[in-house]
Amino acid sequence: MQIQISTDKNVHAGDALVRHLEDEIQATLARFTDRITRLDVHLGDEIAAGAEGVERRCVLEARPAGYRPVSVTHHAGSVAEACRGAVRKLESVLESTYGRAYHRKGGETIRHLRTTDEVSG
Repeated sequence: MQIQISTDKNVHAGDALVRHLEDEIQATLARFTDRITRLDVHLGDEIAAGAEGVERRCVLEARPAGYRPVSVTHHAGSVAEACRGAVRKLESVLESTYGRAYHRKGGETIRHLRTTDEVSG
């Protein structure tokens, strides 16, 4: 899985931040690494509507092999919190996408079981 990190002009992505993000992404999405070809991380900030201050935003766009690209967004007070929330959201989306086609809770789905005609013949 290739990870690309980009930021807007207001967020500085130093080496420590990039390493931290890559480690967190790799650890959380480890079971999907063979199915995702590329993961784009976009970091930025926005002025919070109706609130004082600036919120950090993390947008993750995953490109799963054989599926349409999937993107999630999370807003938080810091870049680290925004990324943590976005990674959790992406994990949930990928689980629901691949959970329907592959194993669910450690067992096979009905789609992968052989029928009685296949077993006897």
